[in-house]
Amino acid sequence: MKIAVAMSGGVDSSAAAALLKRQGHELVGFTMQLWNQRRGISVDENGDPLPSRCCSLDDVYDARRVAEGLGFPFYVLNLEREFEESVVEPFVQSYLDGETPIPCVACNSRLKFASLDKMAVSLGCDKVATGHYARVEYDEIADRYRLFRGLNHWKDQSYFLWELNQDQLSRSYFPLGEMLKSEVRDIARDANLYTAEKQESQEICFVPDGKYSEFIDRYLDHEGRSNELPVGGDIVNKAGETVGAHGGIHRYTIGQRRGLGIAHEKPLYVLQIERAKNQIIVGDADELESIEFTAKGVNWVAFDTPSEPVRAAVKIRYRHEPAIATIYPLPEMRARIVFDEPQRAITPGQATIFYNQDEVVGGGWIVRK
Repeated sequence: MKIAVAMSGGVDSSAAAALLKRQGHELVGFTMQLWNQRRGISVDENGDPLPSRCCSLDDVYDARRVAEGLGFPFYVLNLEREFEESVVEPFVQSYLDGETPIPCVACNSRLKFASLDKMAVSLGCDKVATGHYARVEYDEIADRYRLFRGLNHWKDQSYFLWELNQDQLSRSYFPLGEMLKSEVRDIARDANLYTAEKQESQEICFVPDGKYSEFIDRYLDHEGRSNELPVGGDIVNKAGETVGAHGGIHRYTIGQRRGLGIAHEKPLYVLQIERAKNQIIVGDADELESIEFTAKGVNWVAFDTPSEPVRAAVKIRYRHEPAIATIYPLPEMRARIVFDEPQRAITPGQATIFYNQDEVVGGGWIVRK
């Protein structure tokens, strides 16, 4: 086949390319330039760019070096404007609204796959390959492409792919879906790839130090929008009594315990973030548990929108162990999810994924009740 390979500059995408090359496919490599690390936003206290192991200029160089070493053409797509509009701005706004976003889902489905898919079609490519740990299979009986977790559940990345539609899934190819990380590094070593020992990216690419609220402060200041920053307000308990003060709702997330600055006989946790009242609501650990929530933007992957409730194992964040729930479809791409057992810290802004064993049934975005 002729395959467009997404090259991040990391070991996974490099190994995927090496494996496909070894299998005899014709490859065309693409790297996406998404964020300018020298823009003056992703910087340290001295104004120097923060080191990043994802989507940086160094990663572009590493991806090009791998493509040249394996002997296939390589191109860089500048998507900085699209990335800011589709990923960074929604990320900032979500925090300003009192949510805790997960931008990597939107980046994968709405930007990376959408852009690469169009480019691949224009070049006559049969598939778009990435280094994701996931699997796609075609069901002839249902005439439908199905998405599955990677066999290595600890590395599984189906959580980031649930927004892909049938057209995109039909061209998606995940060569590493049945592999362990150790096997992937062995492939890279055998191919003498420069990236074989490269460390993995652990943080959001445009916030490499993981300090999200500080990034938002710098971003809005850089854009001349400091007036949009949330101001300080009250921290209250569920009875409405003031127990402390906060420095802006974008500095807090559901389940947070540290950094509240409150002396109390028992540990307190963030239970809710109320943007309208500019309040942080805190309480005991057991008050973090909820049995249901609502999701918006629901995409059903395994089948068309159902008319009846669906039983599935539901994940409410990346490292959450899926828990059994009943999903009630609602109009306008929404759903009500009711767990069999209460779950801790269900957080607006996060993605939720529905599984039937290893198959991705669908997913959505967690919203307030």
